[in-house]
Amino acid sequence: MVTNSQSGTNVQEIATGIFRINTPVPLPDGNLFSFNQYLVVDDEPLLFHSGLRQLFPLVSEAIASVMPLERLRYVAFSHVEADECGAINLFLAAAPQAVPVCSSVAAMVSMGDLADRPPRALADGEELSLGHHTMRWFDTPHLPHGWECGLMMDTRTRTFFCGDLFTQPGNGERALTDADILGPSEAFRHQMDYYAHAPRTAALLAGLAQQEPRTLACMHGSAWQGDGASLLRQLSDALSEAH
Repeated sequence: MVTNSQSGTNVQEIATGIFRINTPVPLPDGNLFSFNQYLVVDDEPLLFHSGLRQLFPLVSEAIASVMPLERLRYVAFSHVEADECGAINLFLAAAPQAVPVCSSVAAMVSMGDLADRPPRALADGEELSLGHHTMRWFDTPHLPHGWECGLMMDTRTRTFFCGDLFTQPGNGERALTDADILGPSEAFRHQMDYYAHAPRTAALLAGLAQQEPRTLACMHGSAWQGDGASLLRQLSDALSEAH
């Protein structure tokens, strides 16, 4: 469903109770890119990625097409970066009960000061119940970048909110695909390598693969469904070959 015809912002359910909000954005070279946020609708709804501050009107409009914006309870993000949490204080103002959700490191070094409301810091492996959905947090320092980086998975649908992993170019027109996303994401990474290539990258990816996700909720491009464990191992192999 297109929620803003001018920007092309659209909403589509990719798993039970989980909606991708997608906004295509032109790059300076004329090519298209996309920014996704994921809304988990439940007793205590959660938004993963706030999006850029300038996208707040579009993202909030999209959320309102699914549920009242003021119902939002959690605004989670992977790491401190504009497209991850740039609009977080605008969401906190719009949703009186909402709080930021991030890693313990992010809370300590950034969000305790940047956010207008104290953050809910999650430890590695800690779970957050939303009602029917339960979100599990994983500390992933420097994967793909940022000391404070972390990711989440919904244990009910096995949807893995994988942030910048598997970033794809283009407008992400298909909300959910089972086609190859590793090839396009690796080609894009080789143009501008945003990975930290830290010593524990392979071990972290192996641990995430053990969770056996069935849907990968990518921040840029299409979400993906299939054998997520295998795809995470293939990503690890590709990064190992590069270094």
